Formats: sequence, structure tokens, C-alpha cells
Amino acid sequence: MEGIKTTAQKLFMSVSDKSFEGKIVMLSGWVRTNRDNGSIGFIELNDGSCFKNIQLVYTSSNDFIKLLSSVRTGACLSVSGEVVYTPQGKQPLEIKIKEAKLEGDILDDYPLQKKKHTFEFLRDIAHLRPRANTFNALFRVRNVLTMAIHHFFQDHDFMYVHTPIITTNDGEGAGNVFDVVTHDQKDENAFYGRKVNLTVTGQLHVEPFALAFRNVYTFGPVFRAEHSNTVRHASEFWMIEPEMAFTDLDGNMDVIEQCVKYCIKTLFDKCPDEMEFFNTMIDKTLIERLKHVYNSDFQRMTYTRAIEILTKAVEDGHKFENCDIKWGMDLLSEHERYITEQVVKGPVFLIDYPKEIKAFYMKENDDGKTVAACDLLVPAVGELVGGSQREERYDVLANKMEKMGIKDELDWYLDTRRYGGCVHSGFGIGFDRLLMYVTGMQNIRDVQPYPRTSNTIKY
Repeated sequence: MEGIKTTAQKLFMSVSDKSFEGKIVMLSGWVRTNRDNGSIGFIELNDGSCFKNIQLVYTSSNDFIKLLSSVRTGACLSVSGEVVYTPQGKQPLEIKIKEAKLEGDILDDYPLQKKKHTFEFLRDIAHLRPRANTFNALFRVRNVLTMAIHHFFQDHDFMYVHTPIITTNDGEGAGNVFDVVTHDQKDENAFYGRKVNLTVTGQLHVEPFALAFRNVYTFGPVFRAEHSNTVRHASEFWMIEPEMAFTDLDGNMDVIEQCVKYCIKTLFDKCPDEMEFFNTMIDKTLIERLKHVYNSDFQRMTYTRAIEILTKAVEDGHKFENCDIKWGMDLLSEHERYITEQVVKGPVFLIDYPKEIKAFYMKENDDGKTVAACDLLVPAVGELVGGSQREERYDVLANKMEKMGIKDELDWYLDTRRYGGCVHSGFGIGFDRLLMYVTGMQNIRDVQPYPRTSNTIKY
């Protein structure tokens, strides 16, 4: 075949200047639909370069009519043809096919036919679902969101640190870890000389780097051995975890707000077609509520004040599934959503949580009851980001760790307080949950390429 090798993305970008008008181009991709009306036929081809399909046109006089009229959904096809701009049509341009080659045919049992498939069905064919519209859009957004995270931190002079996957601690002492052993190992301590597990957080390892490079972040996979089959839990997921020296809780929340807004703006700028698809097909309020968050000043409210509001709501007759509201409880999603959706009507940081329900490394406030922690709550989801000012005082931190029985195990972590410590803060964003939030997808299994959840694994 002859012609200019190009992509659908480049062709769509040329619509404004019509730079390909009348030229012969070559495209390769996968057939989404094929409509043969007898005298004329239309093939929707997706070549992977963008979310939009490009329309190919053939007629009964075409030398390749037998091939083109019979090519099926899912087949891989290469064509060359003339570019014709169609500003008055549904498509801004089309390709009039001159030559065609079937690169890869499909069997009759190809599961992605032109009909609506349930997400449950598509989860069972995770290796094929990127070809379905929803997941084609989803994984494009995942890619752009990944780069948005890196661009945000790099543009703000943060250094990227790779933290270990195999570690000796479980971060917050929850104990829900995957032990690491070799296949022929009788003694779990044999390889490393001690028990090790897959990491549940990169925070403890990246924190020391903040005390050398000032602002750092890690962004990588973490693992939680929780037997939970909720729509928000997975045993393997990715976490964004920045740490900032010389930054208190207020400064920490400022960066969280900037980061979330940057991610939203990037998706609107870089993925307009995909975001419009999610707004139309998944959540018709998506764009409106994301723009509302982007244009809002994130409010701040103490945990104590939130408890007072929730208590008053119950007294006034509001029905929560858990109406036993009391200071010291860990708020549930329904409580968080009430605060952000019904009270604040926008994004809000809850701060100063009871120390008993938060991690050992969080800064204890002067009241002796609370810690300088923050959770960002947003409408429709509840908690989106969690962070805190870290406890920089050696004696206070060492005492907490001693009581938990982890002081000896994490003695190296205490060195960051023994040797030139300072006020510092950080936060964590579950990347997969962030992706759910910005697309409207309701199940974490549908935003991961190959989801890992308890009781099931196929790939």
C-alpha cells in the first residue's frame, strides 16, 4: 500500500487547517463497526492513537469490496485512502478507501460484539476490555492522570523517589500484609534472615528523603491483605505519597488542594472527548461537580465540629445507617458525605482527629487528645485524600512507638527525629480511587487494568 503513514489523532488535529486534504494516507487499527448498505459501506476504525474512531468509506466499485464488506467487528485492518474533510457531517473527515489488507481476522466467538455488555462480564475478559468504549476512555484517562501527578510535583520542585516493594514493616501497624517467601522456602526467614512482606505504604521510606531533599514524593504500587469485597477495596493499588519538610498542616492542605485542582484541569484540557463520554454514559453530573470542586475554595472544619453537626442532624431526624454519633468514632462514608454534600455543599478538610483513630506518626496537638491530621472530603465520594503533619518530637514519637511495640523494629525511622529533624507533613492519595472520582466509575475493579481483589485472581 502507498500513502503517508499517519494516525487518527493527527488527522483529527488537521481539521482546522485541512492539511491532509486530498492526500493518500495509510492507517492501521481495529474495526469497531462495519455497515454495508449495498452501494456504500462505512467502517469505524480505532487505531489506538485517540478515543475517537475514524470513518472509512468504501463503495461497491471498490477493488477490495469482498474483503471490506465482510470484515467483522474486532478484526485488525490496514487501509490506504484519500482524506476528505466533511465539516457538515457528523464526522469532521473520512477516508475513501483505495486499498485494504486484513492484518488479523477474528473467530466467531469474539466476545465484544456491538451491544451493551455489563461491567461484570467485561471484568472476566480484562485482556480484551480495553477495546470497549468505556475502558478505552478509562485507560486513556488513567494514563493522562498518571502524567498529571508527575507534572504537578515536578513543576513544584518535588523529587521522585522509588520506595521498596519488599519491606519489614506494615506502615501503620494494621497487620494486613502479604508475606514474601520463596517457592522452596520452609523457613520464612531463610532468604532475608527475617520475615518480610509486600509494602502497604511508601511513606515511612520516603519521609527520610524529605529531610534531605526538602520536597519529595513516591508514586507506586502498595498491597493490603484485607478480605474485603467492597467496590472501593483492592489488594493491589497505587498510592501517591508526597512528603514536605518545613511544612505544617495548613501548608499540607494547600498543596493537596492545588494538586486535586491541577488533576481536574489537566483532564479537561487533555481528555475532553473522554470526559464528555463519562459525563454522558456513566455519570451525567460528572463534569458539573468536578468543575464545582475546581472552582471552590476548600473549606476547613474540625472533627469535633463535624461530630456536633452530625449529632444535631440525628436529633433533627436525619436517618443514618449508623446513628450512634459520638466523639472518638471513625466517621463512615455516609457521615463524610453528609458533611460535604449537605452542610458544606463542596470540598472540605476535616482536621484535628482523635489520636486513637489515627496513625502513630501524626503530630499530637497541644490538647493531648487530637492529632494534626486532615481528610479531604468531596461530594459524591466522601474521603478522597488523607494527610497529616508528622510528629517531629523524638520523645513523643518514641513513646508512642514503644507502646505499640514497634520501636525496635522501626528504630531507623526514629533516626529522622534524632538527627536534624524538623516540622514536616505529607499526604496520601489512592490513585485508583482518584480515578474513580474523576470518571464516575463506581467499582475499583473497573479502573484497574488487571484488578486484584480477595477470593479471585485470573491473570
